[in-house]
Amino acid sequence: MSANHSILCPEAPIQRTQYPYVTGTSVVAIKYKDGILMVSDLGGSYGSTLRYKSVERIKAIGKHSLLGASGEISDFQELLRNLDELILYDNMWDDGNALGPKEIHSYLTRVMYNRRNKFNPLWNSLVLGGVKNGQKYLGTVNMIGVTFEDDHVTTGFGNHLARPILRDEWHENLTYEEGVKLLEKCMRVLLYRDRSAVNKLQIAKITEEGVTISQPYSLKTFWNYAAFENPTSGAEGSW
Repeated sequence: MSANHSILCPEAPIQRTQYPYVTGTSVVAIKYKDGILMVSDLGGSYGSTLRYKSVERIKAIGKHSLLGASGEISDFQELLRNLDELILYDNMWDDGNALGPKEIHSYLTRVMYNRRNKFNPLWNSLVLGGVKNGQKYLGTVNMIGVTFEDDHVTTGFGNHLARPILRDEWHENLTYEEGVKLLEKCMRVLLYRDRSAVNKLQIAKITEEGVTISQPYSLKTFWNYAAFENPTSGAEGSW
C-alpha cells in the first residue's frame, strides 16, 4: 500500500458499544413454593421512543434454567447465541447430566466480567433462575459483573420500585397464584412510574416439570388517581 493511500484511507479504529440503542426495561423474578416465577414486559425503546412492543426478553436455557434480560437487545441476542453453543456442547457429551442454573449463572458472570475488563461490556442486566434436583436457584448479574443470589431479584427501575414491595410481601410458601398476583402488582407499579414500560407482559415459570412462558397479556389499570391528574399540586416552585 502506498504512503499516499494510507494517509487518505487510514485503518478504521476499533470501536466499542458506547451507548445502547434498543433497550428493554425491568425484569422481576421470585422464588415460589414449586419453583421460579419471572416477568417482563415486551417493550423495546429506541432511545426515548417506545419503538417495539413485541420484544420477548425471557428465554428458556437448556432443561433447568430461565433467563431474563434488561438493557441492549442485540447484546442479549449475542448472549443467547453463546448459550446455545454452550448447551449444544454440553448435550454432545450425552452423559445423562445437564447444566443447571448455578452453572449457567456462573458462566454468565464470567462472560460479563470478562467483557467489562476489555472495556467492551455487554449492556445488560441479567436474571437467571431455575430448578434442578429439587433445588431452586435465583441470581442476577449486571454489565460489569456484579452478581448475587437472592429469593427475589429485579433489574432496572424494578430495583427502586418493585424491590420494596417484594421485601414486604414475599414469603417462601407462595403458591403459583399468589406469586403471579405479586408480580403483577410490581409490574403495575412499574407501568405507572416507568416511561419505558408497556402494558404487554409475559410471565414465565420453571419447575421440576419444565418451563412455561405465558402468551402476552395486559394488566387492568386505573389512571384517575388525584396525584396522576395534577401531579404538581402543592409543589413549591412548580409550573
